[in-house]
Amino acid sequence: MNAPVSIEILKQHLIDPEICIRCNTCEETCPIDAITHDDNNYVVKADVCNGCMACVPPCPTGAIDNWRSVLKADAYALDEQYAWDVLPEQGTAAAGVVQAAESGAQPPVDAGDVAAGADGLNVDLVRGSTVPPWSAAKPYVNLYTHNSPTRATVVGNYRLTGAATQSDIHHIVLDFGSMPFPVLEGQSIGILPPGVTADGRAHHARQYSIASPRDGERPGYNNVSLTVKRVTEDHAGGAANGVCSNYLCDLRKGDVVNVIGPFGGTFLMPNHPDSHLLMICTGTGSAPMRAMTEYRRRRRLKGATGKLMLFFGARSQEELPYFGPLTNLPKDFIDTNLAFSRVPGQPKRYVQDAMRQRAVDVAHLLGESGTHIYVCGLKGMEDGVLQALREIACGAGIEWEALWATLKREGRLHLETY
Repeated sequence: MNAPVSIEILKQHLIDPEICIRCNTCEETCPIDAITHDDNNYVVKADVCNGCMACVPPCPTGAIDNWRSVLKADAYALDEQYAWDVLPEQGTAAAGVVQAAESGAQPPVDAGDVAAGADGLNVDLVRGSTVPPWSAAKPYVNLYTHNSPTRATVVGNYRLTGAATQSDIHHIVLDFGSMPFPVLEGQSIGILPPGVTADGRAHHARQYSIASPRDGERPGYNNVSLTVKRVTEDHAGGAANGVCSNYLCDLRKGDVVNVIGPFGGTFLMPNHPDSHLLMICTGTGSAPMRAMTEYRRRRRLKGATGKLMLFFGARSQEELPYFGPLTNLPKDFIDTNLAFSRVPGQPKRYVQDAMRQRAVDVAHLLGESGTHIYVCGLKGMEDGVLQALREIACGAGIEWEALWATLKREGRLHLETY
């Protein structure tokens, strides 16, 4: 009697190129470097991925949560994944799984089924919340896709920073007319720039946080605003030309753009009016903070009593977007703390330095169960901010590890860095 043939089945993790907005969140989140990308697609290395699920909750679109049962020997290679415009259908490998079961052969347990633990997530790999605040409004996501975008008209494009500064940051207002486009503070949209890449492919969407509250840049209007910095150099300081940022910054009133989204279901503000917001940002990371602040300002006369505290960093006052309007907000409405790192004749000062200077007040907020913390800006700020929060908590006699776990579990610590 012949023994049953053992068939090795792999539950392969794939990323949907039709939904992915190339925000790099998954690659930054993956603790074992199983995710990589080229100019076309983000892909998963089948021989490295252990199915820990750390990358799934932070993905703003859900593109990361795709799986195919394949024969291990026939796993999709990186070159295949790079070339995809759409995900392959579940093919003959599924039939192989059934055939193996009928023959009595049990495919080996896949790491993706066990590595994450009972709750499907190794929380030690996630630094912020993967759930929204309990009182947040329900968000709409993925209403419009790469294959079916909607169109918006530019009704305003204003430079926020001085003409003499290196940072060319714009406030851009897009109107959707009668086309439904519901958004919440903390969500983002994707912009599809025109033209094609060097190899003839259409440009992928670029993601931008919404800088306006849910009821519109102008109350009662179906529009959103964006905070966009023109990209003229890469991270190494070399000359570069940001495809979408330059396209957006050069738009004129009346131009029409293709939009997808909205995206994001966790970086949302609480709806209960007595909640406190501790907001920490740099540069264009101010966009969601502006949206939340403006929504709370509009609700102030309706009884919103929660405290707002903001730490906002930039290289100089001239390069800080929304400086004028921000300094004109009532002091009893928002506690604003600015940090500038490139002021001639003065030492560099970052948001974490400003936080330490206000340690007593930050610690008071950390001790309040109604405090929600939002961090948005360059990836490099994340470690410094978390370290400052830890030092401030410990200095006030608050056990940081326990507080950190509570903040994440209750949807009260949200990190959106890039």
